[in-house]
Amino acid sequence: MPAHLDPRLLRAFLAVAEELHFTRAAARLYVAQQALSRDVRRLERELGAELFVRTTRQVTLTGDGERLVPLARRALQAQDDLLAAFGPARPLLVDVNSPGLETGRRVLHRARELAPELELMARYESGLTGAAAEIVAGRLDASFGRYAGLDAALRASLEHRLVRWEPMAVLLPEGHRLAGLARVPLAALAGESVYAGAGNPRTPEWTDLARLLFEGRGIEVAAPAPLAVGDEEFQRVMAKSPNPILAVVGFPALPGTVLRPLADPVPLSPVSLVWRKGLVHPALDALRRAAAELASAHGWLERPAGGWAPDIDMSMAPSHA
Repeated sequence: MPAHLDPRLLRAFLAVAEELHFTRAAARLYVAQQALSRDVRRLERELGAELFVRTTRQVTLTGDGERLVPLARRALQAQDDLLAAFGPARPLLVDVNSPGLETGRRVLHRARELAPELELMARYESGLTGAAAEIVAGRLDASFGRYAGLDAALRASLEHRLVRWEPMAVLLPEGHRLAGLARVPLAALAGESVYAGAGNPRTPEWTDLARLLFEGRGIEVAAPAPLAVGDEEFQRVMAKSPNPILAVVGFPALPGTVLRPLADPVPLSPVSLVWRKGLVHPALDALRRAAAELASAHGWLERPAGGWAPDIDMSMAPSHA
């Protein structure tokens, strides 16, 4: 047995063990496939054990490989904990989904004020489902969104704190029949197809929230649109559609649209801060403090009388929320 194992080799092994595919594992680690294969072979030589069965069609773990998975995870987590506790803290990677979503952005900005010596790096890449998979894989640290809408397998690896019951709104084309209203009653949307990210693999938790809201009200979830990455592409694709767009009250209106709050009842989007279970990082502590401070200062956890939220979200909210 070697006196020392390079943690890089363990990370290479875990990536392949979780993906069971060398090409996908290499892309996940941002390394060449040949380099990843060399690292796995080196680890096998140093341990004196075959860790994978490789064929032209599939990659599977051997018995020794399965035995190594939990040990490698614990070893790498211990290293991360040590570095977080004693070394200069690495940047905390926080996905706020979109620059147009104010809740996560405001929490992030306040956390930076509370801990100016720490680096909190923003990402604007995905909805919570997409971000959660990245958090579990270790490529992100935290994000914001509807925790109850995540698959149970993802939730098992995550922790969350409800930050806000955010009132929902609708983006309407300027010439839409409802654009002149100050508030749009849900009943007025009967017969409409409303865009809510259907078909976007990164945001099914949002589409599910829309379906629950529209159920029994005569409102349809609009068919999938081409998947747009980035604000500019999203605006371009949405400009081609006459459909209203489900949003939240803090979302900025797109060119050629108006933003109107929804009413009767007021639908609420539950926004949680979500992070990897067991993560230890001083910047995460700052994020959690910032979320609690803003929620208290602005009444974000107070639900309006008659406000609507799905039962599953209500059941996962703390009693004080």
